[in-house]
Amino acid sequence: MFRNILRLSRPLHLLLAALTYTLGASIPAYLGHSLQTAIFWLGLVLALLTQISMTLLAESFRPHNEPYFENETPKQKQDLRNITLYISIASLTTYAVLVYILFTNYQLPLITFYFLLISLLLVISYAIPPIRLINHGFGELTLAAHLAYIIPSIGFLLQAKENHRLLMLIVISLTALALAYFLVINFTSFPSDQKYQRATLLRRLTWEHAVPLHHGLIVFAYVIFAVAPLLGFSILWPAFLTIPFAILQMLLLRHISNGGKPNWILLTATALSVFGLTAYFLTLTFWLR
Repeated sequence: MFRNILRLSRPLHLLLAALTYTLGASIPAYLGHSLQTAIFWLGLVLALLTQISMTLLAESFRPHNEPYFENETPKQKQDLRNITLYISIASLTTYAVLVYILFTNYQLPLITFYFLLISLLLVISYAIPPIRLINHGFGELTLAAHLAYIIPSIGFLLQAKENHRLLMLIVISLTALALAYFLVINFTSFPSDQKYQRATLLRRLTWEHAVPLHHGLIVFAYVIFAVAPLLGFSILWPAFLTIPFAILQMLLLRHISNGGKPNWILLTATALSVFGLTAYFLTLTFWLR
């Protein structure tokens, strides 16, 4: 049972959440703010709690016609549904308590509180009916925004307590790369999504429109990084180290869309590398500065 819960929680998403949060928290030091260690760790726990709640709540409200795993019994399915719900409720309760602790002990600015609230609202909107964005073709966009925009913004705002255009350049680019990654995941799960009539972003867009969008998102992200030096932020140059992976990602998807034999493992790994390594290289750059 524990192994099933661990798999449903998508540890990779938790790792990405920790990475993007650390990226956001590392930028203020470059801008001249001292790192507040206690707030950093509390914020990291908040980021992980919302991400795990987002994933497990979605599993708790999974349609009854969709199995969690092959050859599961009705009792196993109901047990998994109940446990994921209990863990999600516990995580969100802990999240609320930690936000209260932050507010009472560190006097959170209003903008930081807004982002913490938006994170909670995204979790609920993503997973819980009747909104349940994952059922309306907006699940991928919500995930990308939460992982690449909201979480790093929280990491930044907890340290700097005010917004900055450097943060905006980074999170906008990362959100585009994250959405491209989740689109690739849609491609790999397309047969299963068709079978269970899941309203993914790919099924809403269709292949003909999704492929150009995927390419456009990647190009858009690197254009933003290219503009950054003109605004005085040449420190973002490590983002260009992932360009070879980005080119390979677009070529692989183009090959598949033209009827070629798919290599889903390579495509998924490449898409993950573009998003993950970009965030990692930028995080490393800010920490070393």
